Amino acid sequence: MKNLLVHTCCGPCFIYPYSILKDEYRINSFFYNPNIHPSMEYARRLETLAGFCSQNGVELRVGDYDPSIYFAQVAGNKSDRCRICYSIRLGKAAEFAAEKGYDAFTTTLLVSPYQKHDEIRNTGIEIAGKYGVEFKYWDFRSGFRQGQNKAKELDMYRQPYCGCVYSETERYLNKLKKIETKARGLGNESRATG
Repeated sequence: MKNLLVHTCCGPCFIYPYSILKDEYRINSFFYNPNIHPSMEYARRLETLAGFCSQNGVELRVGDYDPSIYFAQVAGNKSDRCRICYSIRLGKAAEFAAEKGYDAFTTTLLVSPYQKHDEIRNTGIEIAGKYGVEFKYWDFRSGFRQGQNKAKELDMYRQPYCGCVYSETERYLNKLKKIETKARGLGNESRATG
């Protein structure tokens, strides 16, 4: 049985890939996500994944959390942030896989219908060549809902955004605009009556 390192963004996204690969590969989860912001969100996702791995006998490896690595590379490149983010995370996964002698690596990013699959595949293949370890591309999107439903059933924390500060802002932008509009209106009223 071959050893597969699965770069894992969160517990719920790990469920489906793990369920279909566990009989064919010896799987280790690798949590390396310096893009996740704020740090308590990072902690919550790691804690959720650790619980799932513990319950299922999966070895979990955790990379260092240093969001400055992400911010330094993405600053000024907002439109290219996803490709950069994939490169950072898959680069570290490939490096780890090569150092520890894994046969291949993949990522749970491939389960999300919201991720850019062509970018992930191209980045994974490019980085695999650099480190001399195989990148396995699977389109796990057909199992996204199944994994989310299982996560609900297991009462796992399911995050409402990708992880980065940009995706968090985009997720809540309409709500923020309504709050800002209301706050500005209240400010005008107080000036008018004050």
